[in-house]
Formats: sequence, structure tokens, C-alpha cells
Amino acid sequence: MPRAKGGPKTRRRRKKVLKLAKGFWGGKHRLFRTATETVDKALGYAYRDRRQKKRDFRVLWIARINAAVRLHGFSYSTFINGLKKAGVQLDRKVLADLAVNDPAGFAKIAETVRQAAA
Repeated sequence: MPRAKGGPKTRRRRKKVLKLAKGFWGGKHRLFRTATETVDKALGYAYRDRRQKKRDFRVLWIARINAAVRLHGFSYSTFINGLKKAGVQLDRKVLADLAVNDPAGFAKIAETVRQAAA
């Protein structure tokens, strides 16, 4: 049986990995074995951080809402509870955007919450 050296298939597979490793430092973009290890690690980080990004943005939105809400005499938790009681169905992303870009609009929402709490 003749020796199988791989040929075009192997080259195609290796080129695909080395293309993904483009820009890596040192031999990690040049040597197939180290490039494979680094690319696997990088793809794992990418997968993990696509989920982490959602958590990070939620933390940012909550911090912005909390800062804006304290100017109106609420804590974050009482504000969110008041929103639920008032039947206001805005998510944290929209509330944070309003708090930063439209303080007057956010003040109206805070007033709605104050009336619902009273």
C-alpha cells in the first residue's frame, strides 16, 4: 500500500488554520502546531466572550439607570419595582439610553413611577 502524504486536503486544512492565526505573535502565526493550539484557544475565548459581552452590557445599563434614578430620589431596586407596578414595559437598554441621552424623558418616567408608588 502506498504512503499517503495528504496532499491538497492537508494543505487546505493547514492553510485554513494559518489564515485564522494571521496576526498572532511569533511562531503562532507561522507554525502549524502552535497555530492550531492558539486558534483553538482564541475560538474558545470568542465563544465565551460573546456571552460575557451580554452580561457586561447589562451591568453597564444597570449602573447608568442607578445613577440617573438617584437624582430623582429612588434606589435602583425601588425604581424597577415601581416600573413593574406602573406597567411600564421598557427594558434596561432603553432606560439606560434615555437616562444618558434624554434626561427630560427619563424624568417623566421617574414621575410615572413616583405616582404608581404613591
